[in-house]
Amino acid sequence: MPANGLHAKGLGITGVVAWLAQLLYVISMSKAEIFSVDRIELLQTLVRIVETGSFSAAARQLGTSQPTVSRRLRSLEQLLDCRLLLRTTHQLKLTDEGERCYQRARQLLQDWQALTDDLNVRSATPSGSLRVRAPHAFGREQLLAPLLAYLAQWPELHIDWSLNDQAPDFLAEQVDCAIHVGPVTDPSLVAVLLAEVPRLVVAAPALLAASPPLQQVGDLAQLPWLAFSTYYRREVCLNRLDQAETVRFAIKPRLSSDNLYVIRDAAKAGLGAALVSRWVVSQELENGALQAVFPQWQASPLPVYLVYPYARYYPARLRHFMQFIREVMPQIAGLQPRHTAG
Repeated sequence: MPANGLHAKGLGITGVVAWLAQLLYVISMSKAEIFSVDRIELLQTLVRIVETGSFSAAARQLGTSQPTVSRRLRSLEQLLDCRLLLRTTHQLKLTDEGERCYQRARQLLQDWQALTDDLNVRSATPSGSLRVRAPHAFGREQLLAPLLAYLAQWPELHIDWSLNDQAPDFLAEQVDCAIHVGPVTDPSLVAVLLAEVPRLVVAAPALLAASPPLQQVGDLAQLPWLAFSTYYRREVCLNRLDQAETVRFAIKPRLSSDNLYVIRDAAKAGLGAALVSRWVVSQELENGALQAVFPQWQASPLPVYLVYPYARYYPARLRHFMQFIREVMPQIAGLQPRHTAG
């Protein structure tokens, strides 16, 4: 029937034979192309699709187009002779074969990176690209200067320095590591304690002068308050530094914000007392714009962690950067050395 149909279009027997020969040639060339493609590239594409959750996001991270990502997935499926991914209107789902392929692909890519680093005589020198997440205020005010010095030292290294107070999705966002202030709750992550952030109560001199005299730490509850909503909203808990003693009191904030600079500036304006990280008010304490109130009473310090996903292998650029952060963090003004039990 196909031959008759083609014959009806005027190809004739000779044309049909030529068409079939061309078709077989195209098919054979397609197979050859499939077996000659960069298989590492195909595996990287599958991993990016799975970990970002979409073809378009994978294309952005790989620096290519969505049709190219789709074509690479089809090539991998043809190469392995099985369906790896099921697409519906709303989601992507790995087949059983796709799940096994994805897990093996991640291992193979890590092994390939380890091999290339091992054979590369320059592997001890950090080069390539890193994506690092840091809290907005801390990453801009405290870490930018040492980061710039680090980059000046290693001109072949490129860092995507993302400032965001939310914990990253390491796989979907392709983040290599993050600086995290506060507890780490995800047990699947490696968390290295770097330093601690002392927190103390501050207030403007004008506010203290207009308020009844503070005789004891509990009198702080009488002041108008500002709430840094990331860490406290309706209650303040302070610990005496030289004794195992704790005091708690309720507050009714005049202003609440999740931005540390907003709280600092509102405190400078005399709107209320605030419990803040020492580093963010160091200049104000020095020039007298703010005063520490009952400085022997402070909130529990916030831990600062270097956080990254567990992997069997970490590239040289990441290992080198992690060592840099471990060394520089305890030297930052306003922080204190990490305290570990025992």
